[in-house]
Amino acid sequence: SGGIAMADLLLLSEAQMRRIEPYFPLSHGIARVDDRRVISGIVFVIKNGLRWRDAPPGYGPHKTIYNRFVRWSRLGVFNKIFAELARKAGKPSRLMIDATHLKAHRTAASLLKKGLFPTIGRTKGGLNSKLHAVCDGQGRPVIMLLSEGQMSDYKGAALMLDALPPARQLLADKGYDADWFRRALAERGITPCIPSKSNRKKPIEHDRELYRHRHKIENMFGRLKDWRRIHTRYDR
Repeated sequence: SGGIAMADLLLLSEAQMRRIEPYFPLSHGIARVDDRRVISGIVFVIKNGLRWRDAPPGYGPHKTIYNRFVRWSRLGVFNKIFAELARKAGKPSRLMIDATHLKAHRTAASLLKKGLFPTIGRTKGGLNSKLHAVCDGQGRPVIMLLSEGQMSDYKGAALMLDALPPARQLLADKGYDADWFRRALAERGITPCIPSKSNRKKPIEHDRELYRHRHKIENMFGRLKDWRRIHTRYDR
C-alpha cells in the first residue's frame, strides 16, 4: 500500500474541501497538518477497508490520520458536516425509512463484555450494528442512527421521529406498519405509504405506484456498503 505514487493519491477536490471546511474546528496554536491530505486519507481508509497503519504514506503518518478521525468523531465534526450538507439539499417532499445490519468484526467487539459499546449487539447473524436511516425522494440520506443490531425497526423509527423534516409522504415497508407510527406521521402532516401487515384485521390501502420508489433507500444502503469500513465495523 505504501507504493502509491503521490500523483495517484485520491484527494478531495478543492471544491469539495470548500464545501466542508466551514465546519472544521478552529486550530488553536500549532497549525494542523494539511487538512486536505489527512481528510482524504480518512476517506481512502474507510472506502477501501484498510487498517489505519496501511494508509499510503502520501496521506501523512497513519497515526495522524487515525487520531484526527477519532478526535473529530468525538467532537461531532463529521456529524455536523453530514447534517449541513443534507440540509443544503433543500426540503424533501418525500421521505423513505428503513434499516440495515452492519457486520461487526471480532476486533470491534473485543470489549463488548464490559458493556462499553451499546451500538454492537448479538443477533442470529452474529455480532453486528444496525443502521436506521431516512432518505429523501432521490435516495440521499437525511437522518442516520446507529444502534445495537437487535434494536427493532420500530424503536429506531421512534428515536428518529422528532428529527423528521416536513414532507408530504413517507414510504416504508410493512415492518413499519404500526398505528402509533401512522398517527405520529399524520400529526406531522405526512401521509404514510406503508403496506399493511398480513395480521392487520382491516388492511389499510397504500399507493402502490408510489411505493415502487422505495427501492431508492435500498440503493442508498447498497452504495453506503460499498464503503468497506461501513459494511464491516473494525474499530472498537
